[in-house]
Amino acid sequence: MLPLFHRDFGGAGKPPLVIIHGLLGSSRNWQTVGAALAAQRHVLALDLRNHGMSPHAEDHDFATLEADVLRWMDAQGLASAALLGHSMGGKLAMALACHHPARVERLVSVDIAPRDYDASKFRGILEAMLAIVPEKLASRAEAETQLGAVVKDWAMIKFLTTNLERGDDGVFHWRVNVPALHAELDEIARTSLSPGDRYKGPTLFVIGGRSWHVRAEDRPEIAARFPQARIETVAESGHNPHIEQREAFVAAVTEFLR
Repeated sequence: MLPLFHRDFGGAGKPPLVIIHGLLGSSRNWQTVGAALAAQRHVLALDLRNHGMSPHAEDHDFATLEADVLRWMDAQGLASAALLGHSMGGKLAMALACHHPARVERLVSVDIAPRDYDASKFRGILEAMLAIVPEKLASRAEAETQLGAVVKDWAMIKFLTTNLERGDDGVFHWRVNVPALHAELDEIARTSLSPGDRYKGPTLFVIGGRSWHVRAEDRPEIAARFPQARIETVAESGHNPHIEQREAFVAAVTEFLR
């Protein structure tokens, strides 16, 4: 278990909401949405291990991530909280809800389903990141050019390079633990749930209307695992409805949390 960094987006004294980012993301990606949701909840956003400002380690399996989050909740004095998880963070939030239901007041899963995914879709991205030597970079633009040889989505390239940080010595480094995430990618891609896992509490699945991550054939599994689940589709959004259609996303989550 590692001590996790978190950001407090406000709302102290209100019921807690814990936000868990996706693969290669961080709490920093959730500042605007977190501030909006703080009108209703005390919003705390985590950096998972190997991401953001949290420590690095070799292990990055879901059982280890669960233990990290539970220890962090204990340290914050949170007996339970609403959880909102995006992508990999959604898988983790589902696992916490199913395995520790007393700690999860309600669950929001953002554009991810309770199933296995194809690891190859991210393997090329992580290998492109591994090929970059941050210490030799003169600028982020140089990294963008190198990534562009493999990654054709400009928005994805810009997202990836938010993980590059220049130290006080002027040298760049990755804030994410790229080697560990690459080594654990098959584990990250697999479902976080075991046969028979269920969560009976209030659950919202928010999916992007233009995203491939949640398919029509995933809905029976969602209903079986999360019998109180309802699904909200954010039209004209891909995998990141909290960024691409922020107002619609905040409205859907706010209504559910109410």
